Amino acid sequence: MKYIFWLFVGVIAISCTEKKEGQDDNGAVNIYSHRHYETDQMLFDKFTEQTGIKVNVVSASADELIKRLELEGEKSPADVLITVDAGRLHRAKSLGLLQGIESSILSETIKPQFKDSEGHWFGLTYRARIIAYAKDRVNPDDIQNYEDMADPQFKGKVVMRSSENIYNQSLLAAMVAHHGEEVAMEWAEGVVKNLARSPRGNDRDQVKAIAAGAGDLSLVNTYYLGHMAESESEEERLAVSNVGIIFPNQNSTGTHINISGAGVAKHAPNKENAIKFLEFMVSDEAQKAFAEANYEYPVKEGTAWSETATSWGQHQIDTLKLEKLGINNEVAVRIFDKAGWK
Repeated sequence: MKYIFWLFVGVIAISCTEKKEGQDDNGAVNIYSHRHYETDQMLFDKFTEQTGIKVNVVSASADELIKRLELEGEKSPADVLITVDAGRLHRAKSLGLLQGIESSILSETIKPQFKDSEGHWFGLTYRARIIAYAKDRVNPDDIQNYEDMADPQFKGKVVMRSSENIYNQSLLAAMVAHHGEEVAMEWAEGVVKNLARSPRGNDRDQVKAIAAGAGDLSLVNTYYLGHMAESESEEERLAVSNVGIIFPNQNSTGTHINISGAGVAKHAPNKENAIKFLEFMVSDEAQKAFAEANYEYPVKEGTAWSETATSWGQHQIDTLKLEKLGINNEVAVRIFDKAGWK
């Protein structure tokens, strides 16, 4: 099945290549996007309205888009890659799929922490990976740090996503950067011993599991909690109402964060339009939309958070440069494997 899938992707890539050679895309920007939110499409439309530049979007998973860029090579029609997690953006850069760009707007707007040091990718929003706990079964004073999740007192009480999940990989990569491989291994092994069940599901599923009593603790990205709180599903609204939120490590490294971000494709046929697009995505208008509609934290200072995010309270975030998450990804994956985290 994998062979058939990549053969299919290859056929798509060839067809796009042929189109590129005969087309005139001076008034367009071609986006390969892993994100799937209505907010994004609204912003694409706004960008076109303000600039006259048409936005063409190809949507797929991050891995599929990265593989597609590899297959298309120099004749790729892609101008911009948008995905979540700095680790993925670092991988795209290391594969030679992105190019460094210069922009005074991006340089002045985005802190060094949220972008590649060589200008290959830029954070558009960030999200915090918090500890979610059962309000009626856990004393929050007992679980103030990520390290506490490995404490034997929580044996049989932790529910988690798979180690294949990029969010967990990036958290462990950050631990490696801060504390070294040995400490990261001890933590991963401790969490595995505390698992209430085999890792499964997404972040929403962990919240539901806690609400249902299948476990007491998990790790969840903040924006999932916002979407669940405002969900049309009564089950999701009820589940999240039974879960408390802790921003870990407030007296040490700060709470781990990650980004959704974008970079200009290596062979972008519309490079100038691509840069204009990235600059628009960190404008006041775009940053406000990300914050209000998708419960993400804006990367542009001075942009107000959503009411929901504000209700979670202020917190100290980890100031580790996010490119470290990509650099340490392979180490994190190896640690998970050795620890038996499925």
